[in-house]
Amino acid sequence: MSNILAIVGRPNVGKSTFFNRLTRSREAIVDPTAGVTRDRHYGTSDWNGIEFSVIDTGGFVYGGEDTFEEEIRKQVMLAIEEADVITFLVDISEGLTPMDEDVIGILRQSGKKTFMVVNKCDNNQLSYGSGEFYGTGLGDVYTISALNGAGTGDLLDEIVKEFKNKTIEDLPDIPRVAVVGRPNVGKSSLVNAITGAERSIVTPIAGTTRDSIFTRYKGFGLDMFLVDTAGLRKKARVNENVEFYSVMRSVRAIENSNVCILMIDATEGFESQDMNILHLMLKNHKGTVLVVNKWDLVEKDSNSARRFEQFIKGKTAPFTDYPVIFTSVTEKQRILKTLETAVEVYNNCTRKIPTSQLNEYILPLIQATPPPIYRGRTVKIKYGTQLPTQFPAFAFFCNHPKHIRDPYKRFIENKLREQYNFSGAPMEVFFREK
Repeated sequence: MSNILAIVGRPNVGKSTFFNRLTRSREAIVDPTAGVTRDRHYGTSDWNGIEFSVIDTGGFVYGGEDTFEEEIRKQVMLAIEEADVITFLVDISEGLTPMDEDVIGILRQSGKKTFMVVNKCDNNQLSYGSGEFYGTGLGDVYTISALNGAGTGDLLDEIVKEFKNKTIEDLPDIPRVAVVGRPNVGKSSLVNAITGAERSIVTPIAGTTRDSIFTRYKGFGLDMFLVDTAGLRKKARVNENVEFYSVMRSVRAIENSNVCILMIDATEGFESQDMNILHLMLKNHKGTVLVVNKWDLVEKDSNSARRFEQFIKGKTAPFTDYPVIFTSVTEKQRILKTLETAVEVYNNCTRKIPTSQLNEYILPLIQATPPPIYRGRTVKIKYGTQLPTQFPAFAFFCNHPKHIRDPYKRFIENKLREQYNFSGAPMEVFFREK
């Protein structure tokens, strides 16, 4: 499970700038107007080889003072609930405000590891003014400039010490299948239909499921964990704290699964947010089953399913080697087939090809179709082997790996997929110097 760092603080203390520095992006909007971060942001970062998720908890609704304090308190409580480590940012030029002191009181009571971070210390002279923050009871004070990066390395050294190599404890070694998709496509209904229990509350209101729920399923010769997740929706619509954290939980559920069943709504087609979710699955190298739900509501002829599948795969190219299943959860059509396919994809993801067998098959093909000559240099591939990863990954050793381009990598991948059943499994092909 991923480690999570939350960035907490009043508006305009530099949270978004700090977030952008950690995630090496300009994803969070940075503006001197207080409260400008209206939606929530999450990203990934790494330091000293340790990866972690980062939450920028901006986006307060600016109103009267009472509303403002209520929003501050709400977002701090949610950050405490979700995060493993918290950074509390204050502004050196404004000193310690009464609102800061209220939040610090909550953070102290939580027991969560909290780093007291004084931002906007752009020079040593400003850093000398941080003495008053030692009285907060949060331990050491870290002076940084999120804008130019001063002091952030020392802070991150200490933060990553708090992160543990977390795993899902006490779970048997069986497939973990996450049911993901936009809100209201039928994810909870699918899990309920499979388990025969109202384990998840199902209503027609989009966004009802706010948590990720683990359910053990044993039946018809199958044994797996099902994870029903809160619906992932576009960031622009994530406009309340609880829903933002449910998106974080969905992201974590994808990270902690082996196979993802991506459900889409047949009546709405394959939308941009479906593509975003698929990209997230592929980025995390998760097995993929695409389920087209509500197929009973679509007018169709004998070729409708084939045309719909070709349309989807045209959008997801070059990754097209995954199963597509047309279901109606309410009519209980092809639900068992969905589960059986998820297990098949899990087996494909974990398939191991012996090195001798791999080379016996692939080397003659490479000899017949070698990599293109690059600037007069001939690339010679000696041999290949499968890497010990949780998804299919292959390394091929050659004299000039940097001269091999993506089209040739795809050629090798397609040949491996033709010979061995890796349907639904994202694959990586690497070329290394021998």
